[in-house]
Amino acid sequence: QVQLAESGGGLVQAGGSLRLSCAASGRTFSSYHIGWFRQAPGKEREFVAAISWNAGSTYYADSVKGRFNISRDNAKNTVNLQMNSLKPEDTAAYYCSTVRTWPSTPMGYWGKGTLVTVSS
Repeated sequence: QVQLAESGGGLVQAGGSLRLSCAASGRTFSSYHIGWFRQAPGKEREFVAAISWNAGSTYYADSVKGRFNISRDNAKNTVNLQMNSLKPEDTAAYYCSTVRTWPSTPMGYWGKGTLVTVSS
């Protein structure tokens, strides 16, 4: 099982940008589709974006389409989420996960996440 660790969160003003990283351990990382998910206070965890094992396909939630970009570097065992034009409603803890069923069903193993706070 691949272990994932998120980083890159922080406080940003509305309209700003952040780049989140998901670092993986394990030699089979390149075999997995990877997704980003988020959970806002008092809300359920929701899907944000996913990238296929070979980066040939990506998929985004409607709420982030055109603003977020997911990418991966299998040589470095990383998946990145570039977040632009951030909105206060993007405030949440962000998690990466392997994807059980493409594109948005997570495997269900969660790390500590990284907190993104967007001020208005």
